Amino acid sequence: MATAAPLMPKATAVWLLDNTALSFDQIAEFCKLHPLEVKAIADGDAAQGIKGMDPIVTGQLTREQITEAEADPAKSLTLSAAKVAIPNPERGGKKGPRYTPVSRRQDRPNAILWLVRNHPELKDSAIMRLVGTTKSTISAIRERTHWNAAALAPMDPVTLGLCSQIDLDFEVNRANKEKPAPVDTGATLLPAAETTAKKEAEVAAAAEAQQKPGGDLDVSAVFAKLKQLGGKGEKEEE
Repeated sequence: MATAAPLMPKATAVWLLDNTALSFDQIAEFCKLHPLEVKAIADGDAAQGIKGMDPIVTGQLTREQITEAEADPAKSLTLSAAKVAIPNPERGGKKGPRYTPVSRRQDRPNAILWLVRNHPELKDSAIMRLVGTTKSTISAIRERTHWNAAALAPMDPVTLGLCSQIDLDFEVNRANKEKPAPVDTGATLLPAAETTAKKEAEVAAAAEAQQKPGGDLDVSAVFAKLKQLGGKGEKEEE
């Protein structure tokens, strides 16, 4: 069994389907794909428009290996050792897209909905790395234009087995670090309700004072009215 996937697995699978008599299982094992996905490529339901890549030209297989595997369906293809050392991708968005088993792909929209609702700080690229989806699918779920939007239910991708808790925590922590720091604008303005309440109280108090017979100002009544409406008297302001 090959220990690593070849370069451009789907393009390699397309070439092997078109140019060899290998079985779906042999191609799936070598390209690190599901046999049903290889069958879908052969039927033209998947990988449409992908140009096949010759693994012999790229040094990933030899003609002798393919001939032997064609003669023996139980024989596995082995990825040839790379002539140039290629460093392993590190965590942090440098690894390739995550492969999701066919049996769990129907749960990806539910996982995307869960991530969008519970972690709005995550970018589309982070969600793509976590559950192996596409940007168009994420946009459709965000905008509720997905073909199955009415039946979607948010489900934790960790519980569904689409990603690990470590990967999810890593993406969330990185997203939080990338968020811009809040800008300190100093003192904030008071709500309009507070600023207008005082003015309304003063107007009401003045109107009552003018309507009092004799024109004398009832100071105690004015302050009582201001206190009732949340305002302040002149002495309290001084």
